[in-house]
Amino acid sequence: MIEAIDITKYYGDFPAVTGLSFSVEQGEILGFLGPNGAGKSTTMKILTGFIPPSSGTAKIAGFDITEQSLQARRHIGYLPETVPLYEDMNVRDYLSFMGQIRGMAKPQLHQRINEVIELCRLGEYRDTIIGKLSKGYRQRVGISQAILHEPDVLVLDEPTIGIDPIQVVETRQLIKDLGRDHTLILSSHILPEVSMICDRIIIIHEGQIVAVDDPGNLGTNLAGVERVEIEVKGPNREILPVLERVDGVQSIERMSVTGGAYHRYHVTVDIGKDLRHDLAKIIVEGGWELLKLQSLGMSLEEIFLRLTIEEEELPNNSGAVS
Repeated sequence: MIEAIDITKYYGDFPAVTGLSFSVEQGEILGFLGPNGAGKSTTMKILTGFIPPSSGTAKIAGFDITEQSLQARRHIGYLPETVPLYEDMNVRDYLSFMGQIRGMAKPQLHQRINEVIELCRLGEYRDTIIGKLSKGYRQRVGISQAILHEPDVLVLDEPTIGIDPIQVVETRQLIKDLGRDHTLILSSHILPEVSMICDRIIIIHEGQIVAVDDPGNLGTNLAGVERVEIEVKGPNREILPVLERVDGVQSIERMSVTGGAYHRYHVTVDIGKDLRHDLAKIIVEGGWELLKLQSLGMSLEEIFLRLTIEEEELPNNSGAVS
């Protein structure tokens, strides 16, 4: 549904993005994660036809965004980081105006306005002047205009930036709901956001892709090992030596536990080895009580910091573009 092929964009001599290639399948929610200045917004603007790439190409539903811009844009709903709203219009009139710009027929437009107002939970604000709405409800109006023409593809650039925690939770749920019927790219620098919403994550740093995977596999593949957390009720001096003898165990770290009559261990094993059955079996055979056993990956925050940590060691670049 979305295909980026070797996209590069220069602003003067500054390379905002370099050689980006990726694809997004129909019905997939892709998280585009990176620090400020990484090139996220530049990539979003190229994918939606707002700016051309210096080289490379992007295709939306098979249409080249540069050579077949109008055909491609019919398939795109776009929420930019700064939502372009006419603040002196009310919500319903604004959506009607946006639908007319897109060439929607009046009967279809009237019905669709009511649908998106309900979907985005704007019912009680349909006649409210946009300038009087909170930031969170303005974001909802922005999402409403993005989905008004029933596009196949949604591109949302920092959709929860600057809104209060309650609105963040509600907006994230709205995005999840939209992801059931759309191919969706979500650009963000907020770590929990992409891990909770997205099927797959691209991490971009200094204009280049540094990692691509689903949230679960990303930590395991980056670390080169797998970790298992175990909680066991029994004497540590007996449990620990037995766990260490399990074939495939690299190391065991005993974690501190406050106020619990049990022991917690983080067991590191070779990548590709699932030792949960062996570990559970040996604990039960030892006569101890197994309280918890689950796989652990690196947290998204650990991944993000590992892949982008060198940014902190570099001098600030005043020409960085987000």
